[in-house]
This record gives sequence, C-alpha cells and structure tokens, in this order.
Amino acid sequence: MALLPPTSLVFSVRRHEPELVPPAKPTPRECKKLSDIDDQVGHRFQIRGLHIYRCNPSMHGKDPARVIREALAATLVFYYPIAGRLREGPNRKLIVDCTGEGVLFVEADANVTLEEFGDALCPPFSCYEELLYEAPGSNDLLNCPLMQIQVTRLKCGGFIFAHRFNHTVSDAVGLIQFMSAMGEIARGALAPSITPVWERHILNARDSPRITCVHDEYDTSTMASGTIIPRDNLVHRSFLFGPTQISTLRRFVPENLQCSTFDLLTACLWKCRTKALELDSNEDVRLICIVNARSKFSPPLPLGFYGNALAYPAALTTAGKICQNPLEYAIELVKQAKKKVTEEYMKSTADLLVIRGRPNVNTVGSFIVSDLTRARFKEVDFGWDKAEFGGPANGWELISYCIPFKNNEGEEGVVVPVCLPAPNMKRFVKELDQILVKKKDTAPAGVKNSNSN
Repeated sequence: MALLPPTSLVFSVRRHEPELVPPAKPTPRECKKLSDIDDQVGHRFQIRGLHIYRCNPSMHGKDPARVIREALAATLVFYYPIAGRLREGPNRKLIVDCTGEGVLFVEADANVTLEEFGDALCPPFSCYEELLYEAPGSNDLLNCPLMQIQVTRLKCGGFIFAHRFNHTVSDAVGLIQFMSAMGEIARGALAPSITPVWERHILNARDSPRITCVHDEYDTSTMASGTIIPRDNLVHRSFLFGPTQISTLRRFVPENLQCSTFDLLTACLWKCRTKALELDSNEDVRLICIVNARSKFSPPLPLGFYGNALAYPAALTTAGKICQNPLEYAIELVKQAKKKVTEEYMKSTADLLVIRGRPNVNTVGSFIVSDLTRARFKEVDFGWDKAEFGGPANGWELISYCIPFKNNEGEEGVVVPVCLPAPNMKRFVKELDQILVKKKDTAPAGVKNSNSN
C-alpha cells in the first residue's frame, strides 16, 4: 500500500482580532422557523471545511481578506438569516432570529507557502485549528454566530478560506450556494445569479403526522447491544481511489449489476471497515447514505432553496453477512437504501421526527457515507480561480466523505477520509490492500494519514 507522508508541517499564524461582519444594508428584523428536517438532533452541530487557493497573478495587489469580507457583507443582504442567531422555542423547535448581527470573520497571515503543504491537498489537515481559530463560546449552537470565516494569507500569494457553519441552517448544497454567491459578488456581480429561497415549511411535518415508511436509520432498538467505537487513539487516513483502483474494484462486480462509483466505493469501505472492527457475526450493522432529496419532490424543491434537504436511508444487515458475502451483496444493499428516498419518504421522515421528539439517527453499529463528488466545493471562485481543494477538513469515526480529487498528472479520482482507532485502522488498511492488490498489475490506493488523540 503506497503511503503518502503524514502532514507534519509546522508554521505560525498571526491573526487579527475576530470581527462581526453584518449585512452591508439594512435587512428585515424577523424570526424564521427552521424545518422539521433542519432541526433534528443529527443536524445540531457545526460543519467545518476549507478551500485552498493558489496565487493568481491577475489578482496582484488585491487582498483576499478584504475582497471576501466585502463580498460577505454584500451577500448577507440576500441571505440575511445567516447574519442572525439561533433560538430554541417550545418543543425544542429551532428558530432563526434575524438580528443582523453578522458573521464572525478573522483575517490572518501564515509564514508558509502552499508548496510546503505538499502535493496531496486532501484530508486530514492536522493544522486546521491554526487555519480556523474558534474563540471559546463563539461556536455554541444557540445564541452565537451561525458562521465563522478565517482567511489566511500565505507567503506565496495564495490563501486558505476556512469556515464553520451551523448545520441546522443549511446542508452542503445550501452552503455551497451561499459561498458561490459570495464568489459572484467578489467578482463584480451586484446580486447572486440564484435568488435564495427560504420556504422551510415544505419540509415540515404534516398537520396530521403519520409514519408511512420504514426508517431503520432512526431505529434505536439495537443501541444497548451494539459496539461503540472508542474515541481515544483515533487515526485519520485518507484513501485515494484513482481510475486504476476503481477499475480493480469493478472486476469484483458481475456484468449484470449496474452500480455507480459511489455504490462501489461505499460497499468496499463498509465491508473492509466491518472486518476491521472484528464484530460478532450476529451483531447488527448499518450503512447510512446521505442523500440529497431536492429532486425527489414533484415538483422539485425550488431553485435557490438552501435549507437541509437530506435523507439518511439505512441498509441493515449483520456483520457476518457483510464479511462473508461477496462485494456485490454490499453493493445491492447500498443501492436499495438509496432507492428508498422519495417525496413520501421525506414527508414520513419529517412526521417521525416530530412524533418522536426530533431524534438522532442510530449511530451504534453505523457507518455513514456522504457523496460530495457533485457538491462543487472547488468551484467557489472569489476571483483567484477555482480552489485547489474544497471540502471537509477531516472525517469522523462514524462518517466518511467521497471527495473529488485530481493528482499531479491530471487523473481524476475520489479521496475518502476514514477515522478509526489505531488497531482497527491497521486491519482496515490490510483488508483494503488485499482487495486492491489481488491483481498483480493493479496499484493500491494511496493513503494520507495522521493521528488524533
């Protein structure tokens, strides 16, 4: 298994004092309820990510921090709820108080060049805390800025745009819509090309809530008996799947089985991860896919809707069946889970969340995978052209992301961050290696790693 060296870069960052950036013009003072899909427990956390930009000679003399700060203020006129604060009402209902207080913004300089980060710009970014300093008390769910941005200028003329965002307000599609609007305004537009749409009532529970679909993702019957992954001695690694590795995996798939690259990689990772955890063969395991449900509605959700439109369909089986069956068994389960998502499924989900008090998905025995290959993170352009990298800074012990990746030769592939305790990670790498090197003419997936205690 080819091992990319872990990020051991040490550098210092000089930060200015954090400031609040309010909308550039007066905005409505009102309260807006989040949807019943928005405010479930599984969304009550902060999304963190970053975009990395190279020096662009055409932008010589322009300060990225100033450009982005001004674009942020102008964009908040259109997306004014993001400048507000989150409150909790009766029955734990979340409400955005559109106060116009603003987004937290930090300007910084680092004594490092982009080249020193190495060729593989992908998670894990062990230096992330330097690139997004979060002051104590600034990132609570309630009564705090809904978003923070830090723009760190690099010695080479490039810069890093790091952010954290309250997930209850938007999903990845909505977040990218907001950032893309900032980019358009930074490049001279007077208004976003896509008008933001609130309309959160579309994803509320029905007047007479009723659960009409099976939702294994919210089934808590196995929580008392399932294996919980310890959070100490975690190891973060990213696995790079290029055309060669994906072609190798497809050799294990029967010709009559149609599957996407996401289906294939998710099934492979689920199988290897389950083997690495060495679970009892009868223990229940869950694969949860994060699905963008915007197109599942008839008519589809309005263009410009930037709320959460996510479903979490689950495939449920046992550790023994995943480990002992061929890869196609897991692929079929992944496909079947994704097919569950319909307009009725989303309505049933909203009804369940209200009936059961906004529960979280069952994370015990679960592996959650999100496909970000079409999320267009790298497309965000503030005038310095597209980002070299855009996406999450790290994976978590329960969640992995499929992130688009391009190597120095221009070959496109997918990078997947995985996080496991050290002994389990060693077994995971071994299991994956056994699959990818079964053919002598096949190169294994590359790996980038770091430890987390």
